Amino acid sequence: MSVIDMLRPARGLRVLVSAGASGIGAAVARAFREAGARVHVCDIDRTALDRLAAESPEITTSVADAAVAGDVDTVFDDVRGALGGLDVLVNNVGIAGPTGPVEEIRPMDWERTVDVNLNSHFYFASRAVPLLKQSSHDPCLIAMSSVAGRLGYALRTPYASTKWAIVGLVKSLAIELGPQGVRVNAILPGTVEGERMNGVIGARAAASGISAAAMREEYLRKISLRRMVTTDDIAAMALFLCSPAARNITGQAISVDGNMEYL
Repeated sequence: MSVIDMLRPARGLRVLVSAGASGIGAAVARAFREAGARVHVCDIDRTALDRLAAESPEITTSVADAAVAGDVDTVFDDVRGALGGLDVLVNNVGIAGPTGPVEEIRPMDWERTVDVNLNSHFYFASRAVPLLKQSSHDPCLIAMSSVAGRLGYALRTPYASTKWAIVGLVKSLAIELGPQGVRVNAILPGTVEGERMNGVIGARAAASGISAAAMREEYLRKISLRRMVTTDDIAAMALFLCSPAARNITGQAISVDGNMEYL
């Protein structure tokens, strides 16, 4: 196999992308499909799932709240039916959580952020691992963390805490599953262009008492390349991590962020 061939994931991989109906998840799902994978996507947003299915009818879907263990069980029933097994899990679930000083964050908002951003990753990993262990196609588990999983993030403590925890989960699973040939890595996106980031910038601007435009410029000044990343940048990294070229990459937290210097 040439080096160029090593950069391409094997065709026919069976891939599950959680929270895959829009944003980063949808970009990852489409990229794997274009690379010849069989892809199943779950999401809480039925409208977004319907839109993805209309655009890419080969992608199968499930409606699920990833923070509910019973919903995740149903997703894996669907995966077994649609794919017959699993070679790749892209654990993409996550919400922004509340923005504000720690003393003003409501316990219910903290708990919801932990439920969605961290507990869901446990639910998906625990159900995917038995299937990944049965795979003969260099099985991979990719968890979506954040640049906030390596940097402190004032006014976003629930979000940052869960993203750091995902890195710990990934590094622990890499050790646990390495002897079975399952590779586990985290992708840490930086500031990603899109509607979700616009919402984050707006909320942080309001909390800081400045305009959204000024807050956007503040974000860009923190990035060495002075530009945000795109969902396709993240999808490309996911494809690479599932290619033969990455066969010895596991237990890593890989930033795709233009070098975010601080938050």
